[in-house]
Amino acid sequence: MEQLVKLVQEKTGLSREKSRQAVEVVVSYLKKQLPAPIAGQVDAVLANESVMDKAGDALKGGLGGLLGGDKS
Repeated sequence: MEQLVKLVQEKTGLSREKSRQAVEVVVSYLKKQLPAPIAGQVDAVLANESVMDKAGDALKGGLGGLLGGDKS
């Protein structure tokens, strides 16, 4: 999850604490909305550095624009 917090911080310019809060809100929301078998795997995916590296690479171009930050 630290990689996701760092990515949000870099792309939005939010403080580390605000970035962490944003990630926690989104993760909590996803876990509540997803079917139980999938929701139960969210923490495992976030803890897997290899998966998060690949996800981070995929999101880098779009996350900043999505959240109103720099799109580069």
